[in-house]
Amino acid sequence: MKKELSRRELIATGLLAGLAVSCNKAGVFTPEDNSVLPSGEKVKLLSVDGDVIEVDKAFLKPVPDLPTVSNSAARMGIAGKSFVMVIDLSRCKNLKKCQSACNHMHHIHPGQNWIKVHPMQEGEHTAKFWQPTTCMHCDEPPCTKVCPVDATFKREDGIVLIDADRCIGCRFCMAACPYSTRVFNWEEPGVTEDIKNLCYSPETSVPQKIGTVGKCDFCPDMVRHGELPHCVQACPNGVFFFGDMNEDTVTNGAETFRFSELVRDKAGYRLMEDLGTKPRVYYLPPVNRNFPFEVGLENEKQKS
Repeated sequence: MKKELSRRELIATGLLAGLAVSCNKAGVFTPEDNSVLPSGEKVKLLSVDGDVIEVDKAFLKPVPDLPTVSNSAARMGIAGKSFVMVIDLSRCKNLKKCQSACNHMHHIHPGQNWIKVHPMQEGEHTAKFWQPTTCMHCDEPPCTKVCPVDATFKREDGIVLIDADRCIGCRFCMAACPYSTRVFNWEEPGVTEDIKNLCYSPETSVPQKIGTVGKCDFCPDMVRHGELPHCVQACPNGVFFFGDMNEDTVTNGAETFRFSELVRDKAGYRLMEDLGTKPRVYYLPPVNRNFPFEVGLENEKQKS
């Protein structure tokens, strides 16, 4: 005699069915599929309407690529962490490996970039340099204050994210951001069907959706597994350092420093600090540069 499923087991299975429907995937069972022959073995499920139903086991399908964390956990952040980034301007030569890695892993629409590398010059007689610019993940973010639907939010670990499932495309956040680091998805992302059908998560920002805003997310899905953001891993010159202020440590994968000592000893600064946004991205000035500015110009020509 078969053992009866407990209500807890039924609910767990039913939740999988509900998640599949909510992510716009095919259902967990497809009795209309003529290519599948019934096995004769029945499985009890709890439907999304709360009814106990029986389904032939042969018609069950796995529910792949579910988010690793719930939406509420993604909005809360990683407990005990306070993430920060340091960008060493003396090491950048405009390779844009950071940009291409970010675009590739987040499946960003062609022509859009979440990381921008700008040619900069402080004054008429000062040397030019290259400045990678990301979302600043401000501690006082003006973007979150103007969002009418709480689609963009600040987590406990310092990261600012966007929930595309809530975003209504008003672009108030773009107008409020003084760093111009957000982009608007005017068109469909143009991704493959397998990416398009993934369950959206604010931690991966994938897949991007038409009519919503996108931006650098500090790759919290990577960080949650103890890995560095894609831009940090991709840069061959160690421009980007990422870490936890609570541990007072930042690393580019090859070198590790105490965050407080690094920004103190190398005169670290933040962009537009007078605005009171309190960015979590710090810059080290372009002194004793590893590469002349002109090298970056040659890299620019090769890409165009």
